[in-house]
Amino acid sequence: MDADDSIKVDYWTKLEDGRIECRLCPRFCHMRAGQRGLCFVRRAREDGDGMELTGYGRSTGFCIDPIEKKPLNHFLPGSAVLSFGTAGCNLACAFCQNWDISKSRETARLSSFAMPETIARAAERLGCASVAYTYNDPTIFLEYAVDTAADCRARGIRNVAVTAGFICDEPRKRLFAAMDAANVDLKAFTERFYEKRCAGKLQPVLETLKYLVHETSVWTEITTLLIPGENDGDEEMDALTKWVATELKPDVPLHFTAFHPDYHMLDSSPTPLATLQRARAIGIGNGLKHVYVGNVRDPAREATICPACGTRCIARDRYEITEYRLDAEGRCLSCGTKMAGVFSKGPGTWGSRRMPVEIERYAA
Repeated sequence: MDADDSIKVDYWTKLEDGRIECRLCPRFCHMRAGQRGLCFVRRAREDGDGMELTGYGRSTGFCIDPIEKKPLNHFLPGSAVLSFGTAGCNLACAFCQNWDISKSRETARLSSFAMPETIARAAERLGCASVAYTYNDPTIFLEYAVDTAADCRARGIRNVAVTAGFICDEPRKRLFAAMDAANVDLKAFTERFYEKRCAGKLQPVLETLKYLVHETSVWTEITTLLIPGENDGDEEMDALTKWVATELKPDVPLHFTAFHPDYHMLDSSPTPLATLQRARAIGIGNGLKHVYVGNVRDPAREATICPACGTRCIARDRYEITEYRLDAEGRCLSCGTKMAGVFSKGPGTWGSRRMPVEIERYAA
C-alpha cells in the first residue's frame, strides 16, 4: 500500500438523499461524495459507495514515552511505550493541548509512513512493553489502530488507547477488543461544557467508561483537565467523583491535570496547584482509592498509596519512579493487599525520557 492510499471502512449508512452518514461516532457527519467529516480523515468515497479512511499507514510521528505520561499509573509502571497518532479529531476542543496534530490537515502533518507490522517490529526491537494510540484519538483511525494492535499482540506487545471515548456502540466494541489499557479523557461533567467547549456530548463518554469498566478486561484510568472557571467547581468535582465511585469502581484511578493556556483559550489562566489538590481531596472523600494530580510537580499526590495500610507503594517525581514497594503480583509489601492494575515483576527502568523514533528504519 502506498502512503497516499486509503482503505474502505465500515460504520456508515446511505441516506435517501444520497449522502453518506458516518456511524463511527455520535457526531453522525453527513457527507456527499468526496466530502470529509469533521475528523478530516474519514471521507465519503467519490463513487458514493460508502466511506474510506484516508492516510492509512501514515502518522504525525513516533516517540518512546514513559507509560506514566499517557497517563497510566497502574499499568506496567516505569515501562516504555511507543506512541503515535494521526492528523484530525472528532471533537473540537477549544483548549486542545495537541491542536497542532489534532487540528492539522494530513498534507501538513502526516510525515511518517508505517504499516502495522513495521510499528510492531519497532516496538519489539526498541524494548517497548506497549504501543499507545495517542496524540489525537484512535477512534477516527480505528482500522489502522486495530490492525496495528493485532500485529503487536502477535509479538507480545500490549496496546493502549488514549481516547476521549466519543464513539458509537459497535465500533467501541471493535476498538477496545484490541486494547489492553485505556486512558479516557473525561473533559468535564456537564453537557454544557461538552457542547460549548468541545462541540460534543457527555453521555456517550460516560457510556464508554461504563462499558470499559464493567464489560471488558481493558485496564482503565480517567483524566480530567481542570480549567479555571470552566469545569473546576466543587459541585462539579463532587458529582464527577461520586459518579466514578458508584457507577464505575472506587479503585478506577482518576487523574486531575493542570491546564496551560493553549489553542483558542490563550486568555484563560493556568490551573492553580491548590485547585488540583482540592479536587483530589473531594475524590478521596467520596471513596475513590487512587486520585492523582498531573502536569505539575507534587510528589505526595503523584504517589500510589495502598488503600488498606497507607503504605506508599509507588513514589513518583513526575514521570520518574523513585520508590517501588509491590511484589511480582502487584501486592503491597507491607500488608499483602492486591493493588488494582496490571503489574509485572518489578518497575520498568525507562524513566522520564522522551525519545523520537525514525520508524522508517524498521520497515525492512
